[in-house]
Amino acid sequence: MSYAVAVDRPRWRENLPFWGVHVAAVVGAIWVGFGWTAATWLVGGYAVRMFAITAGYHRYFAHRSYKTGRAFQLVLAVLGATAAQQGPLWWAAHHRRHHKYSDQPEDVHSPRQRGFLWSHVQWILSSRHKETDLAAIRDFARYPELRWLDDHDTIPVIATGIATFLVGGTTALVWGFFVATVACWHVTFCINSLAHVWGRRRYATADDSRNNAVLALLTFGEGWHNNHHHYQRAARQGFFWWELDVSYYALKVLEALRVVRDVGGVPEHVRGGVIERPPSPPLSSCRTSAAGSAPSPSG
Repeated sequence: MSYAVAVDRPRWRENLPFWGVHVAAVVGAIWVGFGWTAATWLVGGYAVRMFAITAGYHRYFAHRSYKTGRAFQLVLAVLGATAAQQGPLWWAAHHRRHHKYSDQPEDVHSPRQRGFLWSHVQWILSSRHKETDLAAIRDFARYPELRWLDDHDTIPVIATGIATFLVGGTTALVWGFFVATVACWHVTFCINSLAHVWGRRRYATADDSRNNAVLALLTFGEGWHNNHHHYQRAARQGFFWWELDVSYYALKVLEALRVVRDVGGVPEHVRGGVIERPPSPPLSSCRTSAAGSAPSPSG
C-alpha cells in the first residue's frame, strides 16, 4: 500500500462525533418537528457561526484583510470554534495552503485533482490533514491563547451545545445546535467543492474558482469565489454593488463602531479586466478544493 493511500485513510474512530452530529440532526429534526421557534433557532445558530467562519476564520485569520485588537481577535476565534470546524490556526493554515497551490496537485481540497467528494468532505477526515501546520500560520501562532484554543477546539463546541439546551430546551438544541452545525458545515464545504465547478468566471485566474450567487447568499458573500481568488487581500468579496456580501457589510458596521479597522476594499483597477466565461460543466462531467505576516493586534 502506498504512503498516499495510507495517510488518506479516514480516521473513522476519531470522526465518530462528526457522523454523530449528522445523525442527531436528522433524528432530532424528525422527533421535535419544525415551527417558528425551530426556525428562529436554526437561523440564529447558523448566522452567528457562519459570520464567525467567513469574517473571522477566513477573512481575518487566513487573509488578514482587516485589523482588530487582541481581545476581539480572541472573540472571533472562539465564535469560529463553535462552528466545529477545528481551531482557527488549523483552519487558516490549511486555507493558506489552498491559495498557495490552488487546484494544483499540492492543493489540500481540489475537485480537479481528487474529485468532488474529496474536496467537499473527505480531505477533512483523512489522516494526512489532522495536524496544524504552525509554520504556515506563524503570525497568529505566537499568541498563546490561540494555540490553546487550537488544541482544545471542542470545548467551545460542547459549551455551545449545553448553553443552547439550557436556554431553549430540546427544540433549541436540535435546530439551533445540531441542524445549524450540519448546515454550516456543508455550506462552508461547498466553497471548496461547488465553488470550483459551478458558476461563472469573471477573472482568468490560474485555478477553477467561480462566482456563484446562490452560494454567496448562503455563505454571506463567500460565493464570489472567483473574485476572491483574483484579489485575496480584500475583506470585500462581492466586488460590485449587486453582489451581496453580508459579512463585509457587518465588518463595515463593526468598523464604524471601532471594533475593527482598516477593512480592506477593492481598488478600482482590480475590478477591471473582466473576462466572462460560460458556466462550468455539469457536476456529472467533473471528477468525483497566501498569506504573509498578519498585522499585530493592538489593545
